[in-house]
Amino acid sequence: MLWKYDNEAGVGANAPAQWPVAQGTLALASGRPTLVLLAHPQCSCTRATLNELAEALARARTRPKTYVLFLKPEGFSNGWERTDLWRSAAALPDVTVIRDDDGREARRFGTATSGQTLLYDSNGTLLFSGGITGARAHAGDNAGRRSLVALLNGDRPDRARTNVFGCPLFASGI
Repeated sequence: MLWKYDNEAGVGANAPAQWPVAQGTLALASGRPTLVLLAHPQCSCTRATLNELAEALARARTRPKTYVLFLKPEGFSNGWERTDLWRSAAALPDVTVIRDDDGREARRFGTATSGQTLLYDSNGTLLFSGGITGARAHAGDNAGRRSLVALLNGDRPDRARTNVFGCPLFASGI
């Protein structure tokens, strides 16, 4: 039963094919790709995702503008989202960590699962949408990380979409 849970994918994003121009917190980078990773600050799977993000960024020849957004649901106290996962993300080089109040940005990008990673090129075209772990809370070589690194290195990726493994961002009783 545990193995089934580890390998059960979450709901993939219905991400816009072009960078959403509607008013939001995030801005598309000029002259380089923009990477957006949405995360639940209390999800045990997020640690593996952040490890994979660090690995992908270390292997990338092109440094994307990278945002890690941590959900803070309405009604939860300020600081609820500032877990050790927030601190781990903030320690990554050139990563901007942002609190996503009530999941506004997650919704803007059509995201429902923690760990969803989106890569847009400098023109705002979606290049990659998916998870960068191979299972829930499991770091290590996987199709998502390989595809992300390939894109950041100007190579052809194995896949443009992968399954995402993580907790629901909008489940009741978060």
